[in-house]
Amino acid sequence: MNLILSKILNNIKNRKILIIFCFFIFWIISYLLLPLNITEENASFEISEGSNIDEITEQLVEIKILKESFRFKLLTFVFDKREELKKGHYKLKSNATALDLLDMLANGKESLYSIYFAEGLTSLEMINKIKKNKYIKQTLKSYNKETILKAISSDKKHLEGLFFPDSYYFYKNTSDIEILQNSHSVLNRKLQHAWDNRSDELPYRNMYEALIIASIIEKEVGVIEEAPVIAGVFVNRMNIGMPLQSDPTVIYGMGNRFNGNLTRKDLKKDTPYNTYTRKGLPPSPISLPSLNSIEAALNPAVTNALYFVAKGGRRHHFSATLREHNKAVKKYQR
Repeated sequence: MNLILSKILNNIKNRKILIIFCFFIFWIISYLLLPLNITEENASFEISEGSNIDEITEQLVEIKILKESFRFKLLTFVFDKREELKKGHYKLKSNATALDLLDMLANGKESLYSIYFAEGLTSLEMINKIKKNKYIKQTLKSYNKETILKAISSDKKHLEGLFFPDSYYFYKNTSDIEILQNSHSVLNRKLQHAWDNRSDELPYRNMYEALIIASIIEKEVGVIEEAPVIAGVFVNRMNIGMPLQSDPTVIYGMGNRFNGNLTRKDLKKDTPYNTYTRKGLPPSPISLPSLNSIEAALNPAVTNALYFVAKGGRRHHFSATLREHNKAVKKYQR
């Protein structure tokens, strides 16, 4: 009788152990597969340098990503990642699991931020965007021309046009210098490639002169397919010694004096950038030119046009003679 009772008790004990074991396995597996409690408020978080596993899990519990710390600590132990969790600024997706979280922290998959520099911006407008971005670390004591030229290792006298307009992705606390250097390097690579594949017999003495024309094209063009034709007009003017006569250069030279309305008086007032009063190129680019404008400057359309005027719909009418141009001006502008 005692033997039978002992067997029954052992069976009951074994079943309890089995039930507890099964429950534990379910508890762990469900933890691995079910999404964490990710909300808009806690999706982004930062792990400080030197934080250990206890400090990290305590932080994750505090911001309610984890309900408790034991299972995540167990996960780091099983995958031997306890000492590999890295500092950084992270952002979890709404359906992220504990495995996703572990992978992110162990591999330092920090969240990326972006900053966009649009085509046609001036360097000052670009720098102001950098200064206002809270995720970029401000390390430059001054944002004057000399300081930035030195930071990007440029031998140019002017800052304008030395950066490529694009979206740039970066980790939190990337420095302002890194952003500037990266944008400048991209510009140099793209400009060099376009220069190496340029058309023959262009009037530019070097890449910088091509960049100046590209920046003017950028401010003149309304639809990208017209860029090579506008480039062709400027090349024709340069070849015969005719002034470029570009309104955007005059506006750039006016600086803060420009109130949105360009007058005849403005066109006659001489500045280094007034391409009505001065022949040849202005001393620097006037904007950040796109790749399309750079390629247009170096591969202009073959055209006999010397003039163009806006005709609506962001397009232009191109003319070979002044007489034809004056008619177009009368038709489209007056």
